[in-house]
This record gives sequence, structure tokens and C-alpha cells, in this order.
Amino acid sequence: MSVEYLHTMIRISDVDAALKFFCDGLGLKELRRVDNEAGRFTLVFLASPEDIARHKPDPNETGLPPGLPMIELTHNWDPEELEGGRNFGHLAYKVDDIYAATERFQEIGVTINRPPRDGRMCFVRSPDGISVELLQKGDALPPKEPWASAENIGTW
Repeated sequence: MSVEYLHTMIRISDVDAALKFFCDGLGLKELRRVDNEAGRFTLVFLASPEDIARHKPDPNETGLPPGLPMIELTHNWDPEELEGGRNFGHLAYKVDDIYAATERFQEIGVTINRPPRDGRMCFVRSPDGISVELLQKGDALPPKEPWASAENIGTW
């Protein structure tokens, strides 16, 4: 049996709020957007600039590049109650500077659920309650304030 990772899909309630979180906060890039009038939904595919740069696309492939780690944001146009973000588990991304990444989220109004007290790990939540883990690339950074003494807020 052959298995190839394609993407992780998460449902969102507000495209603009989700893109602010994932693009402005996390730094992902939008690769493709599909608005399906008949199905009344929008799909937005995102990937990190680092993954895009590492990916060697096959010139014979069309559409989204296979093997490129992506998130598919799915927005159903008809109102629906989105629950259980924590049941999903979480998305995880390595970042160059855990403190700078955390501060970027804080600057756009995101609650820091689990601050990077250890210089290694932080958790935030998307506007739809999806837990996102940020991990420091390489060794943990030395603890620094205000994060070293910051308390957890809510669940992560």
C-alpha cells in the first residue's frame, strides 16, 4: 500500500478571520482558493513559505503540488455551529523564533493559551478553536520575560 500526505482540512466560520490568523499570524501563504457556488462552500489551501521553497514540483503535475504539506480551510456558506476544535487535536509548526512568533500573534489580538515559558513551545487557537502548537526550531531559546512567568489562559 502506498500512502502520500495531501493536506489537513479544518472547517472555519469566517474566511477573513482565519486568513488573518494563519497568514498574518503564522505566516502561511495562500496557494489556491475555490468558491463552489453549487456546493455553497469555499476552500482555501495554505502552505508555509519554507515548505513551498523546499518543494520540487513535477512539471507534468497540474493543480496543487502533491507532497507539499498544506492546510485546507473549508468555509461552508450556510451558517453552522462549529464545535470540538480541541477534539481535532492540533496543528504544529516549527518557527525560527518562538518569542517573535508569539508576539506576532499577540499583536493581532490572539490569546496566548500556553506561553513559551520554556523557550520551546507555545499554543494558540484559531478563531474557530483549532489548537495550534508553535515549536522553536533547533534548541530551546533561553527563557525570557514576559513569557517565562506568564500563566496559561484557557485550554490549549
